[in-house]
Amino acid sequence: MATNFPTPIHSPSTMCVKTLMKPKTIYVKDEPRETNSMIDTIGAKLRSIEEGEISISAYDTAVVALLKKPDGGEGPLFPSSIDWIIQNQLSDGSWGDEFFFMIRDRIISTLACVVALTSWNIHNDKCERGLLFIRENMWRLADEEEDWMLVGFEIAFPSLLDMAKDLGLDIPYDETALKEIYAQRTRKLAKIPRDVLHAMPTTLLHSLEGMVDLDWEKLLKLRCLDGSFHCSPAATATAFKETGDTKCFEYLDGIIRNFNGGVPCIYPLDVYERLWAVDRLTRLGISRHFTREIGDCLDYIYRNWTPEGLAHTKNCPVKDIDDTGMGFRLLRLHGYHVDPCVLRHFEKDGKFFCLHGESNPSSVTPMYNTYRAAQVTFPGDDDVIRRAEVFCRSFLLQRRGTNKMKDKWAIAKDIPGEVEYAIDIPWKASLPRIETRMYLDQYGGGGDLEDLHHNWLFVGLKLYILLMTLFCNDLYLKAAKADFSNFQRDSRLELNDLNRWFFRNNLEKYGGNPKRELTAYFLASANIFEPERAAEGWAYTAVLADTVSSYFRRIGGPKNSTENLEELIDLIPFDATSGSLREAWKQWLMSWTAKGSHELVEGDTALLLVRAIEIFSGRHVSTEEKLNLWEYSQLEQLTSSICCKLSRRVLAQNNGESLDNVEDLDRQVDLETRELTWRVLQGCSAINRENTSVATFTMVFSNNAYMNRNSNIGENTYFRY
Repeated sequence: MATNFPTPIHSPSTMCVKTLMKPKTIYVKDEPRETNSMIDTIGAKLRSIEEGEISISAYDTAVVALLKKPDGGEGPLFPSSIDWIIQNQLSDGSWGDEFFFMIRDRIISTLACVVALTSWNIHNDKCERGLLFIRENMWRLADEEEDWMLVGFEIAFPSLLDMAKDLGLDIPYDETALKEIYAQRTRKLAKIPRDVLHAMPTTLLHSLEGMVDLDWEKLLKLRCLDGSFHCSPAATATAFKETGDTKCFEYLDGIIRNFNGGVPCIYPLDVYERLWAVDRLTRLGISRHFTREIGDCLDYIYRNWTPEGLAHTKNCPVKDIDDTGMGFRLLRLHGYHVDPCVLRHFEKDGKFFCLHGESNPSSVTPMYNTYRAAQVTFPGDDDVIRRAEVFCRSFLLQRRGTNKMKDKWAIAKDIPGEVEYAIDIPWKASLPRIETRMYLDQYGGGGDLEDLHHNWLFVGLKLYILLMTLFCNDLYLKAAKADFSNFQRDSRLELNDLNRWFFRNNLEKYGGNPKRELTAYFLASANIFEPERAAEGWAYTAVLADTVSSYFRRIGGPKNSTENLEELIDLIPFDATSGSLREAWKQWLMSWTAKGSHELVEGDTALLLVRAIEIFSGRHVSTEEKLNLWEYSQLEQLTSSICCKLSRRVLAQNNGESLDNVEDLDRQVDLETRELTWRVLQGCSAINRENTSVATFTMVFSNNAYMNRNSNIGENTYFRY
């Protein structure tokens, strides 16, 4: 059946409710039955997460294929790895990722496979085709962009060239590009002295196959708990060749069995996969369907959190800022206690890096994820979180300004778009449905394997392009599109009802404005979009408050009113209208009487919305029972104060007040925002992760922050078809 889906939007500044709901015909199978089936499938997959699903690395498979039987017998230790190489040569004679051409990946993968087959003296025809590809394409190494430099390439490739020379393989060893690669190797090895290499875990453990003159007795003490070296099959295979260590063999044997002969470039990825799955589901707007599964994922992450941060797996002692930043953000947002001092481990000389010893330390996606993490700040946080935010924002702005958004860690569908949204719409002003609508265009998923590779590739911690099927798959995208289409359908119906109510009650007579009505609905539906929470929508309350405010401004304040304002209040079309709601409106009207200014009463309007949402949801009484009166009062005071200051800031800026005044308001808002965020996420004694009542305060605050960043919201193309 035909389903409506919004047309693409390329900038947050052009997002509007009519675009959110404007139909573009696509075809999704019968919903909601099809949607429910997809949700069930995703849930089952999340519940079955183990060590991570990942694509095969031709390079690592070739290094493992070189291993001989340790008992002196003839033949390879893992014959199935040889079979994988034989069966996976590409049509152009190369080995490597089939759907994405990266010359370093193709060259080193092809050379490794040729070396493996030549060493076993088999399939000369395949070797010749591989060598021909290398001879014809070696020169391209000089042309590939530095941002896509495979991590560890400069260590492993020269060693592989030496092996090729020893086997007498005919390739252009004097190619100009190779000289720079050897120079890069020298610089990289100089950064980590040999005594440090043998004394503590470093990223070089992932590239041991490219190094010589190693003290294996000392290095064996640096193995991961699973028997690997930095979770690298190639490095672990080299260690086994040199030492015959049983734990190394068990690690390799397990991978060979799991992947039917081929091996990935890194394994396991249990932490990384869980983190990115939760992040993707959240941004796609379907995380509410997987509350239990997400809780299990984050419990797992928290159990493996360390004062030094996180790595891609619980077994790896070398932590990175990418996993750490993502973990910090998600854990904080879900109520776990984590210390921002962890970021100090990734700071040096005023800069932040992903891994110690990197030749190209600052890359787009790690800095992007750290920037997102550094915005979730609490009172009393170590200053390192502010330094991280400042550095990462400056780095991302610089990259955006020079159009250098390619990344050595990930080749995703739209990294520039993700970064643009994060820079232009800070976390405190980001509304859920807007973020989801943007991310539906940015997320990597597709109808077939080729599109899937094109839309999200992960450049491995050492060499290779990895396909992460759990958090990058077409099913996520289909489910999210279907969910958003359902939201669009419901939104159009709700907006039609709101329009009829607006005009039937002649609100324009009192100063109501259809454009502002549309704005109110947009903001309400962008925050509360779940069908099960439809009763909580604040659009009617916001429209009526705007109408009354317009009326007061026109007549000079409530004291000059000759109208029965309670008749206006009675226009709220909800059965839930009660004494509590009427009392909330009376308090709001009293604030107008006392303050007499729309800007000064903005904080009271925010509280009116909070109270209306809680009353319509049926949580109003239970909230007061759960939270002691002081805590709830603090939340109300902070929300009111922040929203009032945000309104004053816009007024000050529009009136041309001094920059000092504006910056002072910004500082006050920042401090109070930290306090509110902490109280909502972790500070209230009775709060838990499922407590929707307390989250209402940050939702209303984010709504005001978004509005005040777009103060001309009703005047531009924001709401045009």
